[in-house]
Amino acid sequence: MEDKSKKLNFEEAMENLENVVSALEREDVPLEKAIELFQEGVKLSSYCSQKLEQVEQKIEMLISEDGQKKDFHPLNDDNQGDMD
Repeated sequence: MEDKSKKLNFEEAMENLENVVSALEREDVPLEKAIELFQEGVKLSSYCSQKLEQVEQKIEMLISEDGQKKDFHPLNDDNQGDMD
């Protein structure tokens, strides 16, 4: 089986993972196909986890760029543009 996850972006991989989960939830999936889908799902899940870890590391680097870790406060309508 070709590793398709290497050519996908995060959103495409997540969509494919959702499709794999939906297919596995059907009761009429033959055993061999279910195993194949499961393997594809594991690869896609691993790929998505790695991408999320990379993004988390980038965010931590951006937040602590001055050497000090800052609390992250998401913007909302009340304090938009108001950062500590």
